[in-house]
Amino acid sequence: MIVTTTNTLEGKRIVTYYGVVSGEAILGTNIFRDFFAGIRDIVGGRSAGYERSLREAKQTAIREMTEAAAALGANAVIGVDIDYESISIGDGGGMMMVAASGTAIRYEGE
Repeated sequence: MIVTTTNTLEGKRIVTYYGVVSGEAILGTNIFRDFFAGIRDIVGGRSAGYERSLREAKQTAIREMTEAAAALGANAVIGVDIDYESISIGDGGGMMMVAASGTAIRYEGE
């Protein structure tokens, strides 16, 4: 399935618009407690473990979005947007949500 941030597919004719589809993934609070604690030790450095977790969350969100599109009969998702949101919880904890959304379409052409 084609997944693109553009609103058109060069050389292809869009024949059906199915509407907006989305997928989400949420990372738990313990990741951020560990992350902020680790910053004290890695001042200015990168955290490969947390970057990997965010990449996996992004891939999960995109996979859920494309599965929703396929269920509608789409063969592409255009206009894709990926958002990262911090969610605060009353006890001082937090979560990170990664959301992917776009327009499910069916196209023809090579």
